[in-house]
Amino acid sequence: MKGPDMRKLYFVLLIIITIGAVLMPESSLPCTSLLVTRGASADGSVMITYTCDGEFHPHLGYTPAGDHNPGDSIEITSWGGKVIGKVAQVPHNYSVIGMMNEHQLAISETTFEGREELENRDGLLEYWDLIDLALQRTHTAREAIHLIAELAETYGYRSTGESFSLADVNEAWIMEMIGPGPGGKGMEWVALRLPDGYISCHANKSRIGEFPLNDTLNCLYSKNVISFAVAKGYYNPDAGTAFKFCDAYCPDTPQNRRYADTRVWSILRRAAPSQNISSDYNRFVEGARPYPLWIKPDKKLTIADVFALMRDHYEGTPLDMTKGVDAGPFGSPLRCRPMTWTADSVEYGWERSISTPQTAFSFVSQSRAGLPDAVGGVFWYGLDDTYSSCYVPFYCGINAVPESYTVGTLKKFSWESAWWIFNLVANYAQLKYSYMMPEILSVQREIEGNFLAAQPEIEKTASALSQSNPALMTNFLTDYSVSHAELVVNRWRDLATYLIAKYNDGYVQDSTGRAREMGYPDNWLNEVTKSRPNRFNLVPK
Repeated sequence: MKGPDMRKLYFVLLIIITIGAVLMPESSLPCTSLLVTRGASADGSVMITYTCDGEFHPHLGYTPAGDHNPGDSIEITSWGGKVIGKVAQVPHNYSVIGMMNEHQLAISETTFEGREELENRDGLLEYWDLIDLALQRTHTAREAIHLIAELAETYGYRSTGESFSLADVNEAWIMEMIGPGPGGKGMEWVALRLPDGYISCHANKSRIGEFPLNDTLNCLYSKNVISFAVAKGYYNPDAGTAFKFCDAYCPDTPQNRRYADTRVWSILRRAAPSQNISSDYNRFVEGARPYPLWIKPDKKLTIADVFALMRDHYEGTPLDMTKGVDAGPFGSPLRCRPMTWTADSVEYGWERSISTPQTAFSFVSQSRAGLPDAVGGVFWYGLDDTYSSCYVPFYCGINAVPESYTVGTLKKFSWESAWWIFNLVANYAQLKYSYMMPEILSVQREIEGNFLAAQPEIEKTASALSQSNPALMTNFLTDYSVSHAELVVNRWRDLATYLIAKYNDGYVQDSTGRAREMGYPDNWLNEVTKSRPNRFNLVPK
């Protein structure tokens, strides 16, 4: 298959991702990512996560491996489909499922934008082009970093500031980049390898501060990353302070602390509660120090632990979005956009949680040494809000994806679209969140628990087949991933119809099918009567 045709298959996913990102206002920049090293995971997996947040309908993409002729090229197009340039094709590209390739390399991102004047629309490649090409052309995170930098230097970088998470079977890296400004060449960037046994995360704000200049095992960077900042006036070497990438290219503000650092804080505090990580920094308390780039978790994390870390509304903290009058009578963490508003000349803002109804899709990737690549790499994929969704395992060696994950449009509801089914359940739950969400989570935990319990036997069988009959192994894993994904969608359809019938017109059906009046919680009724005294009195006073 020729490069341009193959590229279109994969870009079904990435184009939709980015349209959502491009259309989102600054106050609601999308995405959160967590990185877990081998030594920090319970089973030796390297894991990264991604929440792609925005109001759009994603399709799960698959790119088959392919061979190409000398002189072949890949067309780079604008959103309108206009060809804006070409990139030379390679002799062979690797297969990709979602954002993980056949060699267990996974890449995710969050956009930090940074200094607006450094965006270079004269460059050819957007950040999603770099992810796409790196997944199709490299085996490891380190190789991907070198290729990304090389492509940006050759063809130009077109996007704003980005943080990439990269994972292979041995290492996890954070790479941060920003453009050179209009007409400039390449990009300024730095990449750090996480120390084994540690975790890190980022959420729409640059996180890399100081970095070693003479440690190529653990740190890579562009040759002008410091001198460019000096020339632009972003850093003064005579000031007596160390150069920090984040300070130079993504200056700290009260807004990005609250919007981005609050999510970072919540992941770190939950992974290492013994460290008593304070919220002071994200609340802009004077003298509070930035959060560390990485920490050692209190215990090694399982895949279920990582799922849980990506499901968070700051529960149990003073920022708990399920509490207060703003959570409504049934404790919903939903906050409709926009994120900010003004009343009596005072600006206010909702919290931005890790779990949000505006998530289009999310993933957790597992990359594991000691297993055949086709078996060791698992792309756990979920649609819509992470809190109410269900992660389904897609092995990186499969050669097809379920149809329900590839159809549908935001313009029209469809029972055939997996995304719409998950979206329907999540949205309907807002009517009586405290009642319906426990029922949804019960189904979620049952299904994910079954997947995790079956995983060792599935992989034992697949590993044996990889030695005796690799083609049969591919068919086995493809059938398992695709058929079970469709079973999950069917279960969610049943869940939707069950919830619609049980929670209808404000009533709640009991076990006999009788509609019961449940009313509102006392604490919320008290807030109502306080806010509107004498309005609801049945006997005038």
